[in-house]
Amino acid sequence: MEVQDSVRRMSQQLEELTLSPYAARSANASGRDRPEEECPIRTPYQRDRDRIIHCNAFRRLMHKTQVFLFPQGDHYRTRLTHTLEVNQIARTMGRALRLNEDLIEAIAMGHDLGHTPFGHAGEYALREISPIWFVHSQQSVRVVEKLERDGRGLNLTGEVRNGILCHSDKAPWADTLEGQVVRFADKIAYINHDIEDAVRGGILGVEELPWEVKVGLGRTKSQRISAMVGGVIRASGERVEMEEETFRLYKTLQDFLFEAVYKNPVAKGEEGKAKDIVKKLYAYFVEHPDRLPPEYAAIREEEGIDRAVVDYIAGMSDRYCIATYQDIFLPRPWSR
Repeated sequence: MEVQDSVRRMSQQLEELTLSPYAARSANASGRDRPEEECPIRTPYQRDRDRIIHCNAFRRLMHKTQVFLFPQGDHYRTRLTHTLEVNQIARTMGRALRLNEDLIEAIAMGHDLGHTPFGHAGEYALREISPIWFVHSQQSVRVVEKLERDGRGLNLTGEVRNGILCHSDKAPWADTLEGQVVRFADKIAYINHDIEDAVRGGILGVEELPWEVKVGLGRTKSQRISAMVGGVIRASGERVEMEEETFRLYKTLQDFLFEAVYKNPVAKGEEGKAKDIVKKLYAYFVEHPDRLPPEYAAIREEEGIDRAVVDYIAGMSDRYCIATYQDIFLPRPWSR
């Protein structure tokens, strides 16, 4: 055990020697809700990353929509591939800024665990029908604190939970620079892979991108990501920021995508159906709480039926959500 303990201590000594003065050291992690003995080999942030990767909610991301519902093809992003791209971009920036890559990876891997089926359409549907104001970043924290491991949660460190909560624009900035890096990486990842998926789907042509974006950031996905990453690295110090001109071009591109892609009737043609599925399932389970899986009984007793139903539906993959809807609302073939 002593030899193994030295592995973790060596990692933490390397952090002290090599990381920026502004980086989060795992030796100073704020702790967990339930105290635990230290892992003899892994630092606290490495341990958090592993717990997230091995949890049920992480595996479900592979069957959750990113932007395009039910795309015909193997190369469109899912919520899982988005998560991996966010992690890669965030670690690239973190390494350049000499931040704690283990903390970055844990936050990146966990930032979308609470996302609904059908992407933001599912999120908006729950928000419209439930008295609980649903925000996926808050749900992601709820997943790691409450829903995983049969209600015990993953017992992650405070820095990881804070970074997950604060990755969204609707939340305050994260307490750590590592969490701030993930917030920028999320923006950089989604705006560029959404362009690529839209081009693949015939919704958008690369030549349609704003001229000043093509000149200022580049014409290819790789060029744009490199430009945005460089804009963050050059501007960051005591806090993580993006150069003013780079951010202006990012916003120009984002505004363009909202009109050309995110509101496009071809890309979003099935969203109304997806929202109807979520709303009908919600109403059904509120009226028939006995049909909820047994693991949600404690939530129903402690926090009410609305909370239990929201947790259940938010955790569904796209295909499980559809299968549940079919099982409840569509007639089954009759046979003797």
